[in-house]
Amino acid sequence: MHDEHRHRRVYTPRGTIGIGRAITFGMTDLMGGGALAIIGAWLLFFLTTYGGLNAVQAASILAIAKVVDAVVSLALGHLTDELYRTRLGQRFGRRHLLMLVGAPLMVTFALLWVAGMGYWYYLAVYLMFELVIALVLIPWETLPNEMTTDYDERTKMSTARLVISGLATFLATFVPAELFKALGEDSPTPFLVNGIIFAAVFVAAILISWGTTWETFVSRDEVPAAERERISLTTVLRQYLSTLRIKTFRKHLAIYLLSFTAMDTWSTVFVYYVVSVVGLTAAAAGTIQSMSLVGILVTVLAGWLITRISPRSLWTIGFSVVLATSLGWYAVATLSPANPLVWLMILGVVYQVGRAVFVFVPWNVFPFVPDIDEVVTGKKRAGVFAAVMTFVRKSTVAVATMLAGVFLEASGYVDGQTVQPAGAQTMIVVILSLGVAVLIGAALVVARTFRLTRQTHARLVDELDRLRAGGDPDDATDEARDVVRTLSGVRYEDIRVWDGVPGREQVAVPAG
Repeated sequence: MHDEHRHRRVYTPRGTIGIGRAITFGMTDLMGGGALAIIGAWLLFFLTTYGGLNAVQAASILAIAKVVDAVVSLALGHLTDELYRTRLGQRFGRRHLLMLVGAPLMVTFALLWVAGMGYWYYLAVYLMFELVIALVLIPWETLPNEMTTDYDERTKMSTARLVISGLATFLATFVPAELFKALGEDSPTPFLVNGIIFAAVFVAAILISWGTTWETFVSRDEVPAAERERISLTTVLRQYLSTLRIKTFRKHLAIYLLSFTAMDTWSTVFVYYVVSVVGLTAAAAGTIQSMSLVGILVTVLAGWLITRISPRSLWTIGFSVVLATSLGWYAVATLSPANPLVWLMILGVVYQVGRAVFVFVPWNVFPFVPDIDEVVTGKKRAGVFAAVMTFVRKSTVAVATMLAGVFLEASGYVDGQTVQPAGAQTMIVVILSLGVAVLIGAALVVARTFRLTRQTHARLVDELDRLRAGGDPDDATDEARDVVRTLSGVRYEDIRVWDGVPGREQVAVPAG
């Protein structure tokens, strides 16, 4: 009891979440958005041009590392939920401890851009960096769920992180393009300098988020004995599979997987499209991709719209815009218009508008999913859900990159050359236009069935608060029962975890 009381004196309750707090929370997405944007846009090109690897070798590095990392991410999700059991977790928090460990390890990003190091070097370094990303992102992504249950505050946090992610995506294309101009387009030096710059930015950004956020503190003494028992590997795997029991999460995951695979596919082949199909330079590709700057304003607008229209409607807007641009990429490649750069710049702006919208929605929706799960399971499992999201995200990058590499190699792509045979050019266009369109179209179909809204979540939280306070499940209203079944896919009558369970007292843990 002495330790429990000491924690309650040291840890202060949460405060309100204003714009400043939301921004400092979101700083970590300078890494989350920036690293993935840089890797997606440039790594395959760098490895095949300056790393001495062919397309299949380069793609296999990304695929192998992503698959291994995706599996490790599942373990990290369980770890961050269970760290409250340890002394370090009681002192630094379940989430913040892993963020603090991961921050200085971000320097591995710079090592990825050293030229001519060979297959095993790039595989080892890339695998290491992806593990560090997971170490930071999985606990960080749980913080909106930890810090507040308010829809508007969570939306503020999601909007801020995605505005910052949009800024990172812009910098990930703008900075390399400027370095190409300053240091030369036919040298690996700009890539290395870019890696060093962003590694330093990533470290600073994570430390800012770590120092300005808090999390829900769970005392070991307040957790029922059944939950304190040693957990086996089988139980852990069952926990991850159990997330798919939640109907809203299944749909959310499908939309996320399809749309982000489409985005990764686009990023992987776009430089090839600009250089080898349209005949422009790598610097021009970077300039076009830097149109992602418009995504910052679009994200702010999306943050306003999501409080007024449903996620389903916002997804529909974003996916429809991206589908239109898929036709545009095909038209530019086949019609060869005069001033292709102008046309590509216009298409780039339109694509980034749609991309910014569909990237915004899942990360706004995600903090509300663990609330649905808590009604069904009676447990706070944000870490498990974050791990599954990370697993899917990294798997999509692996699949998109590997398939792109295999298809390019099969089409006759010649490594290290900007001028490619007709078969390779055709394959690049097919991947960029038809491949992306099929994935986005499928995501749109699923999105039209999505039912989580501000109103349904508010009703669910009211019921969750009632159950946490020790309310009798049999006293639930018909409206509450309908909302729970609609969002979770589980009949209210089949949920028995709240029978005789008192509410648990929880306090907040500040960083540090």
